[in-house]
Amino acid sequence: MNVTVNANQITGTDKKVFTTLQKSLMEFLNGRRWGEDVYTPAERIECNFLLNVTGDLGSNSYKATLTVQATRPVYNAGYVSSLLNMQDNNVVFRYVEFQPLEFSDNRVTGNDPIASNLTAILAYYSYIILGLDADSFSPRGGDDFFKKALNIVNNAPDGKDVSGWKPFEGNRNRYWLQDNLLNVKFARFHDVMYQYHRQGLDVMYDDMNKGRGAILNCLNMMYAIYQDIPNSMLMAVFFTSKSDELQKIFSKAPPQEKSRAVQLLSQMDVTNAVKYQQMK
Repeated sequence: MNVTVNANQITGTDKKVFTTLQKSLMEFLNGRRWGEDVYTPAERIECNFLLNVTGDLGSNSYKATLTVQATRPVYNAGYVSSLLNMQDNNVVFRYVEFQPLEFSDNRVTGNDPIASNLTAILAYYSYIILGLDADSFSPRGGDDFFKKALNIVNNAPDGKDVSGWKPFEGNRNRYWLQDNLLNVKFARFHDVMYQYHRQGLDVMYDDMNKGRGAILNCLNMMYAIYQDIPNSMLMAVFFTSKSDELQKIFSKAPPQEKSRAVQLLSQMDVTNAVKYQQMK
């Protein structure tokens, strides 16, 4: 996992503290095991966290945005596919230089909540990424990771400046992402993640038509979810990660497949509708 801390937007603060913070965050994320799975070099995902510090709140407290990006390798293709690409605008944290960054799953209980909002957020997204990756390799493979993210949500820090963990704070926050990932109403999304990657992308570079057909079927499955719950956070997460890839996949598809893909994508992902229409 790679971490970058950018503090160019704030003035009057000793920037050295953020250099120390970046080093500490790298050690925090890479110095612990986040699961029991063992990955081969060809299976390893790449994760990038960009913490953009936007304000100094005083008393060693700061506000920031966090951009989270993760990619998964495609089998035997020398190509990576985006799993997650999102920005969290509700990061408030306290950090004293050289203060240890601590987090333990064993402390995540109702009687012993997490003390650090920053480590809670980073651990949360680490588990979300690992869950999405596991989903892409085996049916419902990510459930254990998503449950760990739920434990963090249930025991996250609370306070007037801490947001993003509660259901009433909006429909695009950390609470709703883990809720959607564990909600039975969205069980088909996990099927999509597996079929899209294992039966689609991983097959496509050996059999283009078969792999693309599997991905078109995934779009039909996503459309069924969309018809039931059009405004789910999972829709936004999926298409923010996959829109460019889908455009490339179907730009050279046979006319009938391309037409169906454009029809589905334009309805489900209105933000990128113009891009999809250009495929015609």
